Amino acid sequence: MTESELDFAEIRRAFDHAAASYDVHAVLQREVCDRLLERLDFVKLQPKRVLDMGTGTGYGLAHLHARYPATELSALDIAPSMLKAARTRMPQPTWAARAMSRLASVSSQARHLVCADMERLPFTSGSMDLVWSGLALQWARDLETTLKGVHRVLAPGGLLMFATFGPDTLKELRAAFASIDDAPHVNRFIDLHDIGDMLIHAGFANPVMEMEILTLTYADLKTLMRDLKGIGAHNAASSRRRGLFGKAAWSRLEQAYESQRLEGRLPATFEVIYGHAWAGDKTRREDGRQAIQFNIGARRRKLGLT
Repeated sequence: MTESELDFAEIRRAFDHAAASYDVHAVLQREVCDRLLERLDFVKLQPKRVLDMGTGTGYGLAHLHARYPATELSALDIAPSMLKAARTRMPQPTWAARAMSRLASVSSQARHLVCADMERLPFTSGSMDLVWSGLALQWARDLETTLKGVHRVLAPGGLLMFATFGPDTLKELRAAFASIDDAPHVNRFIDLHDIGDMLIHAGFANPVMEMEILTLTYADLKTLMRDLKGIGAHNAASSRRRGLFGKAAWSRLEQAYESQRLEGRLPATFEVIYGHAWAGDKTRREDGRQAIQFNIGARRRKLGLT
């Protein structure tokens, strides 16, 4: 999605408001998070510094802490209330552990909660060994710019692992709305192949992409909409129609969705894209030049070549 298509203030407001109800409704999000965590089993990586980008209420953050107990963890989200919820998931160090940390002037389990936009990561270049993101990238206003920022903060040999939504997500709801009017009611999602291209353009090496379809079923449309609202998944398009949906329009929407009922239930499709890519040796600079090292006698020099 381009920056002009999504309303950043609306995204932040919706997720901030949804923090209290998120865990009740985030059944799909936890399932996808678990499947993404399983993919770490096949990666040979012992990171010293990990960023959970778009941490939400911290479900993935707690699992990352358990997997990498001695790692310095940073959790980033745009919604302050989400970060407050994430803090409660993290185990608090004991008095003895705090005392030992003070004596040693270090903390073996440092944790940082950062309220910021993932498109403008406030971290030093090369400071992260793993950037992990479970179902947050679909909210990026400019995905390629966001991926370039992730590549910048990754150390050489660092890894990006993520899950996001693809174009068929909520296709039934999109079709039902399309029968009502021409206004955008469901956010658009980027195709797997386009994300792969963006990873390459952002400087990543060896991207691996997978896709699967998960379908939730509902007794009625109101329950589906309640779940979406409960996790903060509002329509955030800048061109969205303002104002309340009238009773007559809602009735037409329900009728349109009813035509898709299967075996007594209303389906809601989610196209889930999983991906990972390596930062590589990072010899290519942000301006596109390649930094090449070579020896002249006993002297080593770096040249920037176009």
